[in-house]
Formats: sequence, structure tokens, C-alpha cells
Amino acid sequence: MWQCPICERLFKTPNQSHSCVEQDLGVFFENKPDNLVIAFDSLMTSVLNWEPNSVGVSKNAIIFTNKKAWLIVRPMTKELDVKFYYDESLDGDIFKKITFWGGKYAHHIRIRDEVEITSEVLDFLKIGFDFALK
Repeated sequence: MWQCPICERLFKTPNQSHSCVEQDLGVFFENKPDNLVIAFDSLMTSVLNWEPNSVGVSKNAIIFTNKKAWLIVRPMTKELDVKFYYDESLDGDIFKKITFWGGKYAHHIRIRDEVEITSEVLDFLKIGFDFALK
């Protein structure tokens, strides 16, 4: 893993091209409802137990990385858009949308409250986490 000396994000490839941003994670939650902040904290607490794992920020998202970026979280006005990748389309009512991108499927889950971070959601996220380790 290579760590950018400026933004400190981790990347699989040395000197990988990226939007280097120095900003605090809290910027994404300015003027957001408390339930969204609590939901993100709960999500982060749940997935950071999986190793290896790190959290960084880009211009528009919070990025969790193991060997690759495996989870992208975008705080929206009233919900979190939580996206992970897998090599096939997974079935589940929890997915807001599934798109094919870069030879893999992006699975989007929308979360408004911490009670929506269920064992089913975490099981799917673990699939994405393990996929990124390959």
C-alpha cells in the first residue's frame, strides 16, 4: 500500500493518480441532521473492526480502503449513499441501485438512521470488503 504524503489516503498503486484533498471528515456532516451523523458513526464503528482498513476523504466522499477502495460513503441531505463493489450483481431489497462500472458492480444502499445498519447490511458490506482484498 502507498500512502499519499499530502492527504494521507492509502492506495494500492504507488503514486496513484487521485484528487488530493486535505479536509476533515466533519466537513461532510455540516448542516446535516443528527440521525445522519449517528448513522455514519455506527457504520464506521462496525466496519473499522475489519482489518486491514483505513478511512480517508476525497472531494465528495468518505472512502474506506483495505487493498483497494472498498466502500464509498456520500452523505446526502437526508441519507447516506453507501456504495461497495462486487464482481457480480447481488440480490437484496436493501439496494437502491446496482450499476456496472469498471468491470464490477457498484451496489448502493441508502441509510437514514443507525437502526438501518442491520446484520444484513453488514453482511453485504463484508462481501464488498472481502472482494477488495482479492
